[in-house]
Amino acid sequence: MLNESPSRIDHKVICDLIEPNSKVLDLGCGDGMLLETLMNYKGIRGTGIEIDEKAIYQCMAKGLTVSHANIDSGLSDYGNKRFDYVILNESLQQVLHPQKVISEACRVGKKVIVGIPNFCHVRARVQIFFRGKVPVTHQLPYEWYDTPNLRFLSLKDFRKFCKKNGIKILKEIGINETGIVGWRPNLLAKAGLYLLEKN
Repeated sequence: MLNESPSRIDHKVICDLIEPNSKVLDLGCGDGMLLETLMNYKGIRGTGIEIDEKAIYQCMAKGLTVSHANIDSGLSDYGNKRFDYVILNESLQQVLHPQKVISEACRVGKKVIVGIPNFCHVRARVQIFFRGKVPVTHQLPYEWYDTPNLRFLSLKDFRKFCKKNGIKILKEIGINETGIVGWRPNLLAKAGLYLLEKN
C-alpha cells in the first residue's frame, strides 16, 4: 500500500470509489498510471485495454497486463460481470460509439466508473461568449483542429444520457485542480466522475 494518497485528484477520487482487492478493467488505460496507482494503493487485480502502442510499451515497462484493442469494437472477449469495476476515465469523449462502449462496460462490470471533462465549465462558457471561439483551457488544451475529442458534453448531458439508458448513478463527483466541487458542478467543475450500475 502507498503511504500517501495519489497525486492526481481524479485518481484519488477513483481510488476512494474502489474497494480493496477488486478485479478492475481500465478501458483506454493510457500509460497505465491509474492502474499502477490502484494496484499499489488498493491492491486491485487489474488489466487494461489501450489502442496506442507507445502507451502499451509504457504499461509493460511498469509490469502491467494490457491488451492492444479498440474499445469501440466492444468487449466480446469478456463475460458478463467479470470485473468488479470497469473504468473509463478521460476516454469517453474520444470514442466513436459512446453508447455502445458504456453498454459493454456495464455488461462486463458490476460497477462502472466514468470520468469526463466538463465542456460547459464556466471558463469555457466565458471564452465562447466573449471571444466567440472554441475554448482552450488547462483541462481542454487543444485547438479545434488537433483535438482528440469527438464528443463535447457536460455533466448535465451525461446525467441525461444515463437516465435515458436506464443506468443508475450511484455517485457523481465534480472536481477541479484543487479538489471536489460540491456546489453547481455543471458550472464550476472541470471534470465529473461517476459511479454507475446497471443490472
